[in-house]
Amino acid sequence: MAISRRTRTFVSAVVAAIAGFLFVASNLTAQGTNIRTGGVEDLRGLVIARANHVAALTSKVADLQSQVDTITAKRVDPALIRKISVLETSAGLKSQTGSALEIELNDAPRQLGQPLPAGVGPDDLVVHQQDVQAVVNALWHGGATGIQVMDQRIISTSAIRCVGNTLLLQGRVYSPPFKVIALGNVADLQHSLDAEPGVQVYKQYVDSLGLGWKVSINQEVTIPAWQGALAQ
Repeated sequence: MAISRRTRTFVSAVVAAIAGFLFVASNLTAQGTNIRTGGVEDLRGLVIARANHVAALTSKVADLQSQVDTITAKRVDPALIRKISVLETSAGLKSQTGSALEIELNDAPRQLGQPLPAGVGPDDLVVHQQDVQAVVNALWHGGATGIQVMDQRIISTSAIRCVGNTLLLQGRVYSPPFKVIALGNVADLQHSLDAEPGVQVYKQYVDSLGLGWKVSINQEVTIPAWQGALAQ
C-alpha cells in the first residue's frame, strides 16, 4: 500500500525530532566532552589528584615525625633513657649476649617392644613439665639475667606446659630433646642447678633409667627478645 505524502512528512518530522532530542541529551550528558573517553579521562585525573594529595600528606607526616624526634631527643633526660634500656633488658624485651649455661633434657632411649623394668611405667621414661620447670626455676634462683627455652625467650610470666612428651610454649609444640640456655655467672648457675630438689630427683632417673641430661658452658650466646604478650 502506498504511503501518502502527508504520512511521509509526518514520519520525517518525528524522526528529526527524536534525532534532535538525542543530540541535545548527548551534549548535556557529555557537557562538551567526548562521551566515549570522558569518563576515563576524569578517572585518570582523579587518581592523579589523589596520589598527589597522598604524597603531600606523606611528606608532611615525615616532617612532623622528624620534629617530634628532635624535640624528644632534646627534652628527654639521657639518664632516663639509660634507665629505660636497663629495665627493658631486665624484663626480657631486648636481646642479650653473654656467657651461658646450656642444659639439655631428653627422653630415655627405648627399643620398640623392649619390656620395662619392674615398677617402671612409660611416664618414667619421658621428660615432664616439672622437670623443665625445675631447671628454669633453678637458673632464675642462680641469678640468670636471661633464659631461653628451645628457640624462645622466657620471662617471669611465661608458662611452660607439657602434653605427654611434647613441650607447649607460646602456642608452639616442641619435641625432645629440650634445650634451656641461661645467661649469667656460670658458676652460680651451676651451683643453683645442682642444689635444686626437682633437678636432683630428675638426675636420679638419669642414673637409673637413662634419661638424657647434658650440661655445657658457652662463652658467648645471644638470646632473642621476648616476642609474646607481657600478661598471661
